[in-house]
Amino acid sequence: MSQGGWEKLAQVTVKGAEHDSRERLPHPHCLEGTRVVLLNHIYGKLDDKSKNRLIWLHGTAGVGKSAVAFTVAERMRALKVTEETIIEKRLAGTFFFSRKHTNRRTTARFFATLAYQLANNFPSVRTHVNKAILENPALLHPDGSLRDQMEALFSRPLRQLKYRLRDCPPLAFIIDALDECTESLDQSAPESLDQSAIEPFDENKSEVELAELISLLAQALRDPDLPVIHILVTSRSEAYIHEAMQQEDVSPLVCEIPVKISGQGVAATISLDGADVDEDIYLFLRHSFKKLQSRIPTFPQPTKIQLERLANRAGRRFIVASTMMKFIDDRYSDPYNRLELMLKLASDLLPGTEVYKLYDRILSTCADPAQAYLHLSVVAALADPLPMSQISKLLGPGQGRDVERVLVQLRSVIDVPTDNSLPVNIYHSSVRDYVSQHSNCSLPQVKNITSPHSLLALSSLHLMVREIPESTTILDALSELKKQDKAMESDDPRNLNGSLSFMIQPPEPLQVLTALIWLRGDHRSKLQNWLATLDGNAWLQTREGKSWMFTERGETGWLLTQGGKDWLQTRLGKDWLQTVSGEDWLRIEGGQVWLQTEGSQSWLQTEDGRVWLCTEGGQSWLRTRGGRAWLQIEGGQSWLQTEDGRAWLEIEGGQSWLQTEDGRVWLCTKGGEAWLWTEGWASVAAH
Repeated sequence: MSQGGWEKLAQVTVKGAEHDSRERLPHPHCLEGTRVVLLNHIYGKLDDKSKNRLIWLHGTAGVGKSAVAFTVAERMRALKVTEETIIEKRLAGTFFFSRKHTNRRTTARFFATLAYQLANNFPSVRTHVNKAILENPALLHPDGSLRDQMEALFSRPLRQLKYRLRDCPPLAFIIDALDECTESLDQSAPESLDQSAIEPFDENKSEVELAELISLLAQALRDPDLPVIHILVTSRSEAYIHEAMQQEDVSPLVCEIPVKISGQGVAATISLDGADVDEDIYLFLRHSFKKLQSRIPTFPQPTKIQLERLANRAGRRFIVASTMMKFIDDRYSDPYNRLELMLKLASDLLPGTEVYKLYDRILSTCADPAQAYLHLSVVAALADPLPMSQISKLLGPGQGRDVERVLVQLRSVIDVPTDNSLPVNIYHSSVRDYVSQHSNCSLPQVKNITSPHSLLALSSLHLMVREIPESTTILDALSELKKQDKAMESDDPRNLNGSLSFMIQPPEPLQVLTALIWLRGDHRSKLQNWLATLDGNAWLQTREGKSWMFTERGETGWLLTQGGKDWLQTRLGKDWLQTVSGEDWLRIEGGQVWLQTEGSQSWLQTEDGRVWLCTEGGQSWLRTRGGRAWLQIEGGQSWLQTEDGRAWLEIEGGQSWLQTEDGRVWLCTKGGEAWLWTEGWASVAAH
């Protein structure tokens, strides 16, 4: 085989997706003596020579699907195709999807990975794989046709094995966590950037891609020229996967093993969370405590009743039992005290909430539960796992300074390597589910906590601001927009000249990034005047900009700075003051303070200001100390002589003001004396 073709295939194969990859340590597996009925049922299906099968094992998070997949893969690898063979095993290939890793959350390199494993297992097909790559090098491109990849890298090599394997037991492919296939890989992104940051996650697109993969696997299984093969796939019980499995051309091949099974036949006795699982979890806990006692001889073994209580708290979910043991035996705390905490977990938890309540209990033992929740959510939100040192650098000297201290308190749910250069990772996807919504956590401290995505976005902006002066890469890329700027006609209807101007002239990109940081509350940056630019003004008219006005940074911060006061005198600012949002602001403390400034007094003399004074908000303001003070100055007294002002004096608000000391003083002024001779005063006096 050409070394060039084989090396290219080796470079694109996803080593971490193999079931026994070091990237997946520690490998989840079924403890000896557990899941016996389920495993024997699967082994029986894998031994069936009558027809090709797509065996679908599905269930809720944490019931042990990956452990079953790994255990089955290990058994198939231990079985030879024939007794005479030296290399060939029944395990033809594995792919364990994971949304935590860029190359394992996509179908882009799925068939290339299986082809590499198949060719390693059966050296006789390497020539055919190599020929396919040489004929069409684009097969290895992640944006290539998935159908072409399936045909050239999967079906065609397997056809070469049909005659040789005609009397042999079926080959097995194991594919774990289909639901973790969430997006495609964008090769246009620079290698230094995380790929997931380039293209936003499109849920519908990922579901379509997964449905295509299932359809293509079924197409391969229907090929009469293939040897007998079985494909075991595991996933959560998602509706879109159900729909894909029920397609007309797929369903006849599917052997379904769901979490809860009803019906006739042997399958009716198989379940991932049946009553037999309680016994399996009991055995797992007993085995785990014996290991703990071998390490700490003085640790007293839990009683049978305590073990049964813990098994019951697990709610037939192995991830709960596993996390319990990691929490109890974290090597840094008293295991007996932690066992007592686990025994106190409520026994009447709703199905599916057990693991969330367990995570609540673990967070409550941390020195600062809110900070622990935030750091946990950051680790779960990262597209690809990062070492602790890099997480600390990313979050900056504020949030980042306590990363190590906080994360070590979460060892039962996070894999924290002793080597800070290795990535920190969550143990199970249920952690990501837990922090995806604040409502999943019952601790009161986390109700108003910052979104991890917002925190990561802000931290990334800080890093970019620090890096841009030292690297011209981003500036060089943005400067390419100058070509667009020069190519546009002056009367371009898109009017992009002004919109691009703040980006294409260095160092403007740095200023924009800094302005964005300032808007989020970092007042150390000095670009408050950005909001007065064309782009800043445009942003203030957006929904986000208007909403920001009512944050503390907006209503009592920027709007009261010189830049904010100047903006309120612009056409855009004056227009905003006439909106419901502007009128609401004028009623609150920030607006009340502004109304006493010179700029506001000028505005009050404008038509817009006079109109506002006649509104409920304006009349309410005139009753305040600030409003009464304004009525004593030249601007206020001038307004009282206008038609609007005289109308106000005749209503309850104005009449009440006339009874105050300020009002009586005004009546003695030249303006007040003139008003006394009007019909308005006569009407007031009559009352």
